[in-house]
Amino acid sequence: MQNKRILLKGNEAIAKGAIDAGLEAYFGYPITPQSELIEYMAREMTRLGRIFIQAESEIAAINMVFGASSAGASVMTSSSSPGISLKQEGISYLAACELPAVIVNVMRGGPGLGNIAPSQSDYFQAVKGGGHGDYHNIVLAPNSVSEMYSIMLDAFNLAFKWKNPVMVLADGMLGQMIENVYIPQKTKKIKKGDLSWTVGKNSNNKQKIIHSLFLEPEKLEKVNLNLQKKYKQIKEQEQKYEEYKMNDADIAIIAYGLCSRIGKGIIEKLRGKSKKIGLIRPRTLWPFPSDTINKHLKKLKEIWVIELSSGQMIEDVKLAVNGKTKVRFFGKLGGVVPTEEEIIKFFTLNDKISNV
Repeated sequence: MQNKRILLKGNEAIAKGAIDAGLEAYFGYPITPQSELIEYMAREMTRLGRIFIQAESEIAAINMVFGASSAGASVMTSSSSPGISLKQEGISYLAACELPAVIVNVMRGGPGLGNIAPSQSDYFQAVKGGGHGDYHNIVLAPNSVSEMYSIMLDAFNLAFKWKNPVMVLADGMLGQMIENVYIPQKTKKIKKGDLSWTVGKNSNNKQKIIHSLFLEPEKLEKVNLNLQKKYKQIKEQEQKYEEYKMNDADIAIIAYGLCSRIGKGIIEKLRGKSKKIGLIRPRTLWPFPSDTINKHLKKLKEIWVIELSSGQMIEDVKLAVNGKTKVRFFGKLGGVVPTEEEIIKFFTLNDKISNV
């Protein structure tokens, strides 16, 4: 049996990937540049007899996610930058209650309403929690339309495995990009595992309640310590990355999403000029793949970090490097996407660049 190849827009690929994996409920609110995602969900989820609700607001949508997740449903929501900001309180509640859910952010330029151009300036919001309290989302970063399809099954499986919110972080260009996607003839389905934690009555006929309010400091500290223990296990087990031409590289580009695609083009150009340069692409932004960066440090004379921001992921790169090699940064703001030539000129011709 051969895989089927179809053309999909990135936003549609996310929606189809979630539906094919077995998504049971979607709650969202339209915002550009991810509106095609909710449009696809509106058409296909209702056609399949599954739950679709266009909520009255982003805040309503994330609280609907909380309720459905508490009952053990595979559930997701999606939005773009300012819409994700409105969901932050609910995401913190999901993390505190250890509830599985998938949240998609197709990033746009900011701060404020900004514009609808591609950006990566929501990195801090995604990987540092974003809402209140000591918590983490698992954060996945696809870099192609095909991966936007396939990553959705991974997102749901990780959410149920760890009972934790998972964020898929893309950008406006990936959301709008149209590429070939290979659809397996037989798609794999979400693995929910044990659902004994869900709301309802247990074997002793006692009502189970899921909540995040612990008025006694000692009890809340215990909850937090258990969460930190889980996060430590996630860091040890779930670092995902792609390496490209790193075997002999003495320069490494570190970039994710759209910038990693630009990075591969830079590598092809500079390899032709005898530069030993490779790419480390984080597929998980949290946990950040520090281990693979450390593995290459002895042979690297410098690292080039490329982002569509003023420099956010670079902080995690610097923490991983710990001063053991030179780190340089190139960023673009406001939705401006750089060319390969612009980045090459910046790193190779400007001798006055200071290291960061």
